[in-house]
Amino acid sequence: MNTSLYCHPHSTVNFMLVPRLRYSIIMAAARKPMRLKELEGYLQDVEVFENPKVKLEQYPTTPHIAACMLHTITSTYDDLVDKTVADLGVGCGVLSVGASMLGSGYVLGIDIDEDALATCSANLDEFEMTNIDLLECDVKSLASSEVVNRLHGKFDTVIMNPPFGTKHNQGIDMVFLQAGLKLSTNSVYSLHKTSTREHILKKASDWGVDVTVIAQLRYDLANTLKFHKKKAVDIEVDFYRFSHKR
Repeated sequence: MNTSLYCHPHSTVNFMLVPRLRYSIIMAAARKPMRLKELEGYLQDVEVFENPKVKLEQYPTTPHIAACMLHTITSTYDDLVDKTVADLGVGCGVLSVGASMLGSGYVLGIDIDEDALATCSANLDEFEMTNIDLLECDVKSLASSEVVNRLHGKFDTVIMNPPFGTKHNQGIDMVFLQAGLKLSTNSVYSLHKTSTREHILKKASDWGVDVTVIAQLRYDLANTLKFHKKKAVDIEVDFYRFSHKR
């Protein structure tokens, strides 16, 4: 029996284990290389936010971007197969599902939002994943000593599409990045607005980590929130790899 982990909403220490049975029909195929279009096709079936929350900047990662990220991570850097992976701000789970399909040994999805985790849990059931657990926890709390002692350095790879920090969460993208670097022993993969590139490169230098801008992408931000006036907006984003210096 696998378990999903939930962090008590008012504590960073008290973890409550909630059992959830899942069965896999996909993992046997994960050992053979999966083509990019094949992966994107699977990810089209991941359900997204029904009522996205403005304060949490809940923009779903599109299947195309998720597939491009994950396919690059495994084909260029070999950072998924048999690796332990943390997905910060897991949302509805598209990155976690894709990482599992590509052969990750274990994935932990972390999110602050109970509703997002419920949708993610339903997606995991639908895809019959057996190696993904969920943790309800504020990423900010990962800096606390008790949680760090449990999770610090426990993952090979961290993947995330963090909030850009453009509304009520200025600087939250850097909080996610710092948390990812604490959890990982090898690398962190993340998306950030291209307009912040200079700032992010400076931060990486200050923190003493290697950084590579893998690609510049166009993020199709659909009209999902009430304040949006256009049907969709293309935002330029950078796809980064951060790695600990050896």
